[in-house]
Amino acid sequence: MNTRQKLEIIQKMLGLTQTKLALRFGVSFAAFNSWWTGKSNPRPKMQALIDNLFLEVTGQKTISSDQLTAKKQALGQKSGEHKSVINEILASPDIRDQFILKLTYHSNSIEGSALTEPDTAAILFDNAALPNKSLTEQLEAKNHQTALNYLFDNIAKKEKVDEALVLKLHSILMNGVRPDAGVYRNHAVRITGVNLPTANYMSVPKLISEVMARITEKTQDIISLSAGVHSKFEQIHPFGDGNGRVGRLLMNAMLLGANFAPAIIRQEQKKLYYTYLYKAQTKEDQSQLEDFLCEAIMDGFKILDRTDVR
Repeated sequence: MNTRQKLEIIQKMLGLTQTKLALRFGVSFAAFNSWWTGKSNPRPKMQALIDNLFLEVTGQKTISSDQLTAKKQALGQKSGEHKSVINEILASPDIRDQFILKLTYHSNSIEGSALTEPDTAAILFDNAALPNKSLTEQLEAKNHQTALNYLFDNIAKKEKVDEALVLKLHSILMNGVRPDAGVYRNHAVRITGVNLPTANYMSVPKLISEVMARITEKTQDIISLSAGVHSKFEQIHPFGDGNGRVGRLLMNAMLLGANFAPAIIRQEQKKLYYTYLYKAQTKEDQSQLEDFLCEAIMDGFKILDRTDVR
């Protein structure tokens, strides 16, 4: 595979323009374009950076335990700076609204919603009805807001993160959207775009009970546990629709319960997120998913600290 082919895949996976990709490598657009057109070759050091990023975005890179440990320690330190993350969110309307906006917009967009972030803000906070936008997508945005508020209050009251919560979150998310809101599927499903078998629908209740039992495990590594629960939950795919949104809410419930900020998984990172999730599900290697979640949680702390600029 030549440099142009690797750059094309990197661009696709990261969702960046050529200009932004050039900035990512720290070179001028002219230099980057010269590599793209084949007029020149990157110097060895730059070629190594390209090769390394290619391995990273295609899920072929193994994250060392030292790298992960350092990131987890940094997150643990951030957590220690906050007496109660959930109480800070609930006590600060601007922070709460920012989490609701970011989590709702990005989670729904990952699932295919065409609403922009400003559209989503208007629907959530101004109760606007947008005439040229899908009514279903607008309802899904409001439902996600309701589900997040329910989840925040649930965590603040230190209620259990259990199967009943999963079913309740699904019922809120799919209220008025699907007739099977809050009910496990009774039919087979496929995960679009990947060769990954989902659970037989008759086994879903048993498998979900097993996954939820893991949440009660005592652990010093909530990142590893939440990544493992999330990857397994998504592979089971317990509902007819809404699995990704419920799964991300469940993961954030676990993080909040451990005094971590919610993970902000951005829609432009969708391909990376799916690549690392699939690797965790099929290769018994969740190192890249854990590394990815560390960055997403740090983005959550930036919102909590009011330093987020995106």
